[in-house]
Formats: sequence, structure tokens, C-alpha cells
Amino acid sequence: MTIKAIVFDAYGTLYDVQSVSSITEEKFPGKGELITQVWRLKQLEYTWLRSQMGAFHDFWAVSQESLAYTLDCIGIPYEKTVFEEIMAKYRHLDPYADSISALEALKGRQRAILSNGSQDMLDDLIRNTGLNAHLEACISVDAVQIFKPNNKAYELIEEKLGVKPEEVLFVSSNAFDACGAKNFGLKVAWIERVTAEALRAEIAGLDKVGPTTMFKILRMRMEHFGMDPDYRLSSLNELAGIVAS
Repeated sequence: MTIKAIVFDAYGTLYDVQSVSSITEEKFPGKGELITQVWRLKQLEYTWLRSQMGAFHDFWAVSQESLAYTLDCIGIPYEKTVFEEIMAKYRHLDPYADSISALEALKGRQRAILSNGSQDMLDDLIRNTGLNAHLEACISVDAVQIFKPNNKAYELIEEKLGVKPEEVLFVSSNAFDACGAKNFGLKVAWIERVTAEALRAEIAGLDKVGPTTMFKILRMRMEHFGMDPDYRLSSLNELAGIVAS
């Protein structure tokens, strides 16, 4: 079956969520790394908890809740304006170096985002970073009010793009998302941004495991669910060859 649409996750796949560290370190020198990693871990955890509880808040609200948790947990007082400046970075995340070139190479097929992000923050993000010129659609789970990896989120692809699951290549660097898409029945390409060998070497060279390394351990390796992706890639630029073949 011909691949008619390539659908990308946004955060961690096209956009580097670690780029928030520039603002967290600026506002709280010496604590930026810890804030960045705890915030992202709690942000993901809150999406899963709210999905399980049937108590949906959109991703902007979830991001606020998880940032407030992080700062409170670490014991950092903050002003409202500082909080808002940190949150604003999610509308200006740095794209990965291979994002635009990979999207441009896939021109001619539908290129879309399916993200847990709320629609307004996604629309701002792709416009602010220029990726909107390389996408035919940007789909938020707001439409079904439940987060990935719930099946209802992936159903939006057929609904919004008019393609069957077997006609889709889903691309994510988030293992939970890759497994969710595979479980749903999509062809999946997992972007392995941190290899097992590199991570083990990093750990071996440390006396203590810091927040960033712990994040890599918890969130940047493939899950052991028996739901292996169809393709393991080191770069988004490898997608064009897969689609062409």
C-alpha cells in the first residue's frame, strides 16, 4: 500500500523540548536543567493521568499545572511574569536541525502533525518557526479531549486527512507514542535520538546520574511492550528514502 500521508509527533520529534532550558536557566540560574527535566516528566505524566481520569485539560493548562508542580516541588518562589515567560517558550520551541529539510523532501504527500498540544499553541509554534509552510495539516487532540497514546487520538488522522491507517507512516521520537501508534495499527518510524550505546557510555562516565541523563533513561529509549516500530531511524532525513521505496 502506498504511503499517502506522513504524520509527525511535534514535541521531541520535530521540536526540541529541551530548548526550554534556555529560559529556565536564564530565570533560575543553576536550576534550569532540573526544572527542564522534571517539568517535562510531569507534563507527560499529567496527560496520562488526566486521560485515565477522564478529566481533560488542554495541553497549555497541563503544561502550566506541571510547571507549577515543578517549581513548588523544588522550592523556587517565582513571579507571575516569570512563569508566563517560561510558558511562552512552548510557542517558540527550537525545531530540530533536520525538521525542515525532512519535511521539504517529503513534499508531494500529505504532511501533518498529530500532537497532544492544544490547537492554539501548535498553530502559534508552527507559524513562529516557519514549519507551517511545509505542512498540510496540524491536528490537535483537543478534538477528542484525550491524549495520546489513547486510540481515539490516532483516529483523528483518518478523520482529518481522509487516509486509511495502512496508508500512513507515523513518525515519533517518543517511545510511548510510537508504541501507541503501532498498537493502533499504523506503520511507525521511531526516531532514535539517543542510542543505547551512547546512553550506556554516558552513564558509565558519570559518578552521579543527573537530571538530563535520567530523562534520557526514562523517556528516550524504546519501551519493552512487544510493539516494535517498523523503522528505527537516526534522523528525520531518512524518511524520504523509506517513503520512496
